[in-house]
Amino acid sequence: MAGLVSAANLGGVADPRLGNEADIIGTSKEHSDAPPIYDVHSGIPPPVIQGSKSIYLDSSITFENYRYWAIRSREVEKHIRTDNKGLSVWKNKLLRRKITDGNDAPTAPSTPPGQSEKTNADVSSDPPNSQACDNYGVSEQEWETAQRAARTATWGSVFYLITTDILGPNNVPYAISRMGYGPGFALYTVLGGFALYSGMQLWNIFVGLDSTRFPMRNYGDMAFRIFGKWAQFLVNILQSFQFFLNVTLLIVSNGQGLAQMVAGVNNTGGFLCFIAAEVIFMVIGFVLGQIRTLQNLGWLANLAIWLNIIVIITTMAVVYEFPPNYSAVETSFGITKGPIVTSAGWPSGYKLEDNVNAMMNAVFAYGGATLFTELMAEMRRPYDFWKAMICAEIFIYVCYLVNGMVVYHAQGQFVYNPAYEGIPNTSAAAYRYQTLGNALSFITGVIAALLYGNIGIKVFYSAVCHDIFHFPPLEKRIGKWIWVVLVPIYWILAWIVAGAIPQISNLSSFVGAACILQFSYTFPPILLVGYHVQRDAILPEEEFDPVTGVAQRVDSGFKRWVRGYKKRFLWNTFDVFYCLAALSLAGLGIWASVISMNTSFNSGRLTSFTCANPAS
Repeated sequence: MAGLVSAANLGGVADPRLGNEADIIGTSKEHSDAPPIYDVHSGIPPPVIQGSKSIYLDSSITFENYRYWAIRSREVEKHIRTDNKGLSVWKNKLLRRKITDGNDAPTAPSTPPGQSEKTNADVSSDPPNSQACDNYGVSEQEWETAQRAARTATWGSVFYLITTDILGPNNVPYAISRMGYGPGFALYTVLGGFALYSGMQLWNIFVGLDSTRFPMRNYGDMAFRIFGKWAQFLVNILQSFQFFLNVTLLIVSNGQGLAQMVAGVNNTGGFLCFIAAEVIFMVIGFVLGQIRTLQNLGWLANLAIWLNIIVIITTMAVVYEFPPNYSAVETSFGITKGPIVTSAGWPSGYKLEDNVNAMMNAVFAYGGATLFTELMAEMRRPYDFWKAMICAEIFIYVCYLVNGMVVYHAQGQFVYNPAYEGIPNTSAAAYRYQTLGNALSFITGVIAALLYGNIGIKVFYSAVCHDIFHFPPLEKRIGKWIWVVLVPIYWILAWIVAGAIPQISNLSSFVGAACILQFSYTFPPILLVGYHVQRDAILPEEEFDPVTGVAQRVDSGFKRWVRGYKKRFLWNTFDVFYCLAALSLAGLGIWASVISMNTSFNSGRLTSFTCANPAS
């Protein structure tokens, strides 16, 4: 894969088409020593970076400009081969098909009789001056070739990446234990369906606004092109906040796991203070976090998903062999040892906030939409993304339900979160399985935290430090020293939050409500409304000049937005209500998670910066 951050299934926002700068997240790299090579009248597409001005921050580029070049790019991509890239190579080998390993230029359609043949570069409607060159000899065809060079992913490859990103069902059994079989099945089905619908919305926007002239990199770019700089800033800040809380969750879960491994069978081994275990994970994080470039770490991220699958299968296999981890459940949830009970409907004994927290853990499970834009940015034919998304969502949905139902049936109300820590250490055999889950999860946790932290710092630095306070770019010498200082500060702050709130389920619920729900359910419908309104407001008599990029509009402002909204009134209205419903659910989730955190602290079972392991 070209973009190893997104290949790492962690929602990276690097542009895979920026070569060695793929890890510079959203920054406008400054080339003050080199003159710009773009002349707006030449018909040459602007470079990604233009002096100190980035096309990703240029609000003068019109919606019509994005649309024109997106349509042109989609036309060219129709003739691009994918059978010699990615998973298709192996499929052809298995079927013993012969493929030609030539260049990846678009294959020209057959020429109608009476017409002269055109080159591959001419298969689409060529814009004016497409062969013109700037003063450095860069033609538009050469620019497009360079932009497409790193688009290597096929829809089969993206199916794998979506699966690795979203597939993380260790909290699914806990969620179902608070909802029961019926409501759990219904909720995961409904949320899965709406997650698919939201993904289709993001796909619709991407294929309508992304092009080789104006390549789209991340979620923030999508918000910027529809609503402007304020929307991009909001998305980038929230995305950075989500990554920060993800690191916090990893510190809590892996601190618990490390303390469990040291405890031994029936706690007869050693003793490691829980907060000290979190410190160990934190130190590992900010030491490895000094690795600023992640381009060579993609294989680690792909290894992580296979280790996670081993943990999931092992957990399902052994939960029927050993009793639940009663002590951990009592410490964290206040549920005392007793007979295992399952329920077809809503289980009795839980409050509204408990049910809502379970729903937010389900939302957390479908939190992959943050990554979709980055994955489409790597595809040779972004239009094919819908195939990968549908197949991946069906596969993930089945895995979630099977894993959740199996573990819930075995442990009932005593399901722990994460599920593998719900295996007790009451015997040598059980301790071995518990340690296997903890050890493999510790490895994947380090990989995930490294990448989450790296991306989170870069997004925050770009959106706040660079764009608002005009800090130097991270690739500059001063920027590299700032990075050295920021990494330990970031990890120490994450450790403080983790130590203050050692509650995985409630913290997951908060992250799901405050962050993940927005990217998966709130933002996509309102972005699509904005996209449809601007597209449908364009009148036939309005002209757009692709050479200058200027659109001649007959009106502007509120009148234009009303005209565009009325064109798809029912669809737009449904999406507005969908967005508002998601916002309401987010508010309910934040309330429930905060109330549950407060209740847990007031009960005295868990305290901030505790030495006692919540999972023992």
